[in-house]
Amino acid sequence: MVRRRHWPGGAVHPEHGQVNDVAGKGIGNIPQFVQQVRTETAKVSWPTSRETVMTTVMVLIMTGLLGIFFFGIDRAFAAIVKLLLSLAA
Repeated sequence: MVRRRHWPGGAVHPEHGQVNDVAGKGIGNIPQFVQQVRTETAKVSWPTSRETVMTTVMVLIMTGLLGIFFFGIDRAFAAIVKLLLSLAA
């Protein structure tokens, strides 16, 4: 039999595959939840505005390049299908 170690908030050690016992606790824990969210949000390493702009530019460039690539592939397959259909007629 596996002995379970309980963690704060009703959670069970992750190695035992148990889910956090949050469901059914009711509305009473909303202020505690909000406080925990604020605490965890403060720990996040947020990107700088420069990093955000650079990432956005890279996404736009890659989206454009992929759009051009798939347009070319689509045109090539359309030409192949058109050729095959003209041979069958």
